[in-house]
Amino acid sequence: MRVLVSGGAGYIGSHTVLSLLASGHDVVVVDDFSNAKPSVIGRLEALSGKHVPVHAIDLTDAEKTERLFDHERFDAVVHFAGFKAVGESVAKPLAYYRNNLDSTLSLLEAMRRHDVQRLVFSSSATVYGEHAPVPYSEDYEHLSSSSPYGQTKVMIERIMSDVAAATEGLRVALLRYFNPVGAHPSGQIGEDPQGIPNNLMPFIAQVAVGRRERLTVFGDDYDTADGTCERDYLHVEDLAAGHVAALEHLDSMVTPVRAFNLGTGTGTSVLAMLHAFERAVGRELPYEVGPRRAGDLPAFWADPTRANTELGWRAEKSIDDMCADTWRWQQANPQGFPDA
Repeated sequence: MRVLVSGGAGYIGSHTVLSLLASGHDVVVVDDFSNAKPSVIGRLEALSGKHVPVHAIDLTDAEKTERLFDHERFDAVVHFAGFKAVGESVAKPLAYYRNNLDSTLSLLEAMRRHDVQRLVFSSSATVYGEHAPVPYSEDYEHLSSSSPYGQTKVMIERIMSDVAAATEGLRVALLRYFNPVGAHPSGQIGEDPQGIPNNLMPFIAQVAVGRRERLTVFGDDYDTADGTCERDYLHVEDLAAGHVAALEHLDSMVTPVRAFNLGTGTGTSVLAMLHAFERAVGRELPYEVGPRRAGDLPAFWADPTRANTELGWRAEKSIDDMCADTWRWQQANPQGFPDA
């Protein structure tokens, strides 16, 4: 298939581009590079040995999106593009709603006009909100989120479901994934957050490489094994493979839309992840315990049964793999990707 990957220069998008190419698909990347570096594309080409066409387009611009579809032929779309920082979304809700919704609407309109009927959407476990029973199951229907970022995911899932119900032949996979970490084993691509990292793993990695003084653990008095929050950490390579599996499953779906959890099905605490990273580095890393962070849930993880059985996919890499690959990436790229 010839696949348009929106946000294909980003963290998860770039790893998925490599997985798609390795599986024999042709890939075209569209990215506005607001949260990614153009130098990523050269590394993708070097790792894959294939040319990766790229269009520097903001998908909120409906006219430019339409011209892209006028000039390129696509069999499918994998949609990652969007703002993604939870805290920033609380401070800038209008920017998040406008960007994430407008880009999706432009994409769906262009797909409709050009008869592109396969779509894989990068959703999130945040759509389960604060009250879903653990482990999270796709059958849970009361989707919500406490952040504008998460609400955009809920809204987009509903928009795509409505469009698919009204469009003969359209098939949509909604991939709700949990906590992506890790990096490509080559050390050439990985997570490169702009500014202070919002997520645990890149923060630990920056402490280990000397960019940050210490990790702050937000609360150690939760009702968990060691008192720190537990999350379902998933290697980004496994996550990328899940996107390929979902894409190749679309034509077999008997319903227009299907949601799939991509996770390991196991919770890992903040301190357990820190100690795993220490094993990868070979030394202890400094940390301090701070107060709980508003909005943090004690523990959640996926029920990945549906993805296991219907997609033939399951997470294979361990926490130690995740940490070793992240450390390899961070050592090779202590300041992240070069600007050019």
